[in-house]
Amino acid sequence: MSSLEKSQALWNRTHLDLRSDEILAQILDRGSMDDWRELYALAVADPALRQRICRVIATVPLPLPRLWLSALAVLGEPVDPGMPLPVRVDL
Repeated sequence: MSSLEKSQALWNRTHLDLRSDEILAQILDRGSMDDWRELYALAVADPALRQRICRVIATVPLPLPRLWLSALAVLGEPVDPGMPLPVRVDL
């Protein structure tokens, strides 16, 4: 079983489905370092996943969005590191 399948970020899900942008956003938002490592490893080989991660980063307020943009840039994704991003408000 992978780290992502047992991730605490999926507390309200019955299973992992990385085709869901909502689940992807939950992992980016509330995932552990192990979850993020596994997601990055999957993104290395999956251009469509990288593009979806970029889209989620651009639309969902997340912690460390520029870290993810930098990681995606290293993988060859055309990203704008200075792009405006949604603001995360922690209550």
